Amino acid sequence: MKILMFGRGVIAAAYGWALERAGHEIEFFVRPGRAAQYGTAIDLELIDARRRVRGQRVTEKWPVRYRETLEPDHDFDLIVVSVQHYGFAEAVSFLAPRVGKATVLVFNNLWAEPSTAVDALPADQVTWGFPGAGGGFGEDGVLRAALLPMVFFGTLGEPPSERAQAVRTAFRQAGFRARENTDFRGWLSIHFIQNAGLHTQSLKLGSLAELAGKPRNVREAILATRELLPLAEARGVDLRRHRSDVLPFTAPVWLAAPALAWLFGHFPPIRTVMEAHANPEELRAVCRDTLAEARRLGISVPRLEAAEPYFAAEKTA
Repeated sequence: MKILMFGRGVIAAAYGWALERAGHEIEFFVRPGRAAQYGTAIDLELIDARRRVRGQRVTEKWPVRYRETLEPDHDFDLIVVSVQHYGFAEAVSFLAPRVGKATVLVFNNLWAEPSTAVDALPADQVTWGFPGAGGGFGEDGVLRAALLPMVFFGTLGEPPSERAQAVRTAFRQAGFRARENTDFRGWLSIHFIQNAGLHTQSLKLGSLAELAGKPRNVREAILATRELLPLAEARGVDLRRHRSDVLPFTAPVWLAAPALAWLFGHFPPIRTVMEAHANPEELRAVCRDTLAEARRLGISVPRLEAAEPYFAAEKTA
């Protein structure tokens, strides 16, 4: 496949690297002027857990190709969109007249109604997924991240199309396992509120890494997430269809908190994700938008509200 990674963020870079190693042709779309700023290679320090449980360390200077324009008659087979949820509307607006014949993989967090969020794109060219990876670019420009073996795919109720199946095949060829969900709208909502619950603590403590190996901190994050589950239900999500995803937050907290704290602190791929994350505004925005929705729907979320001073938007004069 000829694949365009939309942007040069953590997810685009990590999966672009893995897909290129599997034989796909990769380019990055970046804003005008960014290609010269980024240079011709990405410095990688990865924990690649696709084939080893604790991961294989990869240190590499990866030569990459950028483009700053995109014409509708391009020949890309796949465009992978992985942006912050608050930048998704802008990405869709840009791509709508330029998507051409490519499949578009939505590969990021989303709090808006999924079908509405992609309304400007050809419906039969959109497919849904979510990465099992994370990390951050350091001040030295090095990408420190972890690639987990699982990638999440789903639909909004219909069977996967031929385009969707082709995307899954590409990721499987790159060594990833695909986990399917037929209610991806619900899955995205649950993942978003899980993030908000975790970040009530990470923002308060100053870092996601402060959850690693610290059951007391994780306990508060679990309880904050548990308070948010009624918000998912108020948005029309049937939690019974997502039992395994909510289990860490519905199980007895005395059991779940030490288990998650150990996982965060002692499993190298997850620890890398926690320690390397470098975009606190993303975390603040997740919490702000979750709280705004809870207030709109009249859902009580006391722990998230108590954390509001750590994520409230700065007031301008």
